Amino acid sequence: MALSEIDRNLLERCLAREPRAWEDFVDRFMGLVIHVINHSAQSRSLRLSAQDREDLCAEVFLAIIRDDFAVLRHFRGQSSLATYLTVVARRVVVREMLRRQTRNHVPASTTLVASASQPDGDGRDTEQRAGDREEIERLLGQLDGHEATIVRMYHLEGKTYQEISTAVGMSENSIGPTLSRARQKMRRAGHDSATH
Repeated sequence: MALSEIDRNLLERCLAREPRAWEDFVDRFMGLVIHVINHSAQSRSLRLSAQDREDLCAEVFLAIIRDDFAVLRHFRGQSSLATYLTVVARRVVVREMLRRQTRNHVPASTTLVASASQPDGDGRDTEQRAGDREEIERLLGQLDGHEATIVRMYHLEGKTYQEISTAVGMSENSIGPTLSRARQKMRRAGHDSATH
């Protein structure tokens, strides 16, 4: 999926340091970052407090603005901005989770509780998988057209149930259950590819 006009415009405004550009950027991608944090924690069997989520979110946005928006300057536009940011966010989140796990060696003393079965050396492997920028698109490919559209709109475009309902002509009450079903399919698809 190519870079959309909205994102291209937002990117240019951020790099030109235009007023409100960064606030608009954060508004647009906050949902995506939170989704990446929740998904990364879930796949590593970690429990996060609201404070952990806020900290991880801040880490991701700090990584994006570091060195005069170096992350955004390196973006080549060969995928959607959301796909690129998913990869960036996952790298930051996984690295930060690993750092916290090693720092808080006694799991009971922290809100980030790792499952006992998690092997220590797994982190680098996970970080490597995070480098696959097509992973999100591939997982979306496991869904039928309708589900993929809803997941894309909710998680990648940050749309509300009401906005999605209007766009796809589906009742607002059906969006939640459709998202749940789609997430289960994506989790299964992600799990299957991880075990091969």
